[in-house]
Amino acid sequence: MLAAAQPMEAVYATAPWMLQHRPLLDKVHRLEVNVVTEEELARISSLTTPNQALAVLPIPGHAEPAAFREGVALALEDIQDPGNMGTIIRIADWFGIAQIVCSPGCVDAYNPKTVQATMGSIARVKIVEAGLPEVLQHAGVASYAATLHGKNIGDFEPITEGIIVIGNESRGLHPATMALCTERVTIPRLGFAESLNAAVATGIICGRLLIR
Repeated sequence: MLAAAQPMEAVYATAPWMLQHRPLLDKVHRLEVNVVTEEELARISSLTTPNQALAVLPIPGHAEPAAFREGVALALEDIQDPGNMGTIIRIADWFGIAQIVCSPGCVDAYNPKTVQATMGSIARVKIVEAGLPEVLQHAGVASYAATLHGKNIGDFEPITEGIIVIGNESRGLHPATMALCTERVTIPRLGFAESLNAAVATGIICGRLLIR
């Protein structure tokens, strides 16, 4: 939690947690530190069963996407479910993806349910809102569209830069967005399910494209 990409403003935590993490807390400048009981933590948390600590971070204002060269980013089009969004942010953090571009039709990345599903990864991944067509046109790197009708993901060599593009849970990517992607990738189906959950598909594609 303390390796945050954006500055934390305050931490509310139980005494045992504070004692265990005091050396790390001392390294964070201008951090408000508050020792609370488990009962107090339960009252201020949105979780039914909160953990031992809660961090307060500012919601970033509008920002432009960072350069896409020399790194891998995710681009999400109209992801609607907060749980999916939060899980995708957590997946990005796991695979070292520093930036997610969300289309204007995506669920709010700072929705409480989304933040909960990230398990703290929301603090380490840059999230920006932008129109995907414009981003894809000017990115200057390869883009990989997740689709049911594309090239076997296993046939690709691992990548070190590019944009992985994930579409809406039920509709997938808009045809106009798909047309702008340089590659179309598919997870081979061995069984009979019609499709994969968007977050599950994101995890599989990241695992295939990023791990050497």
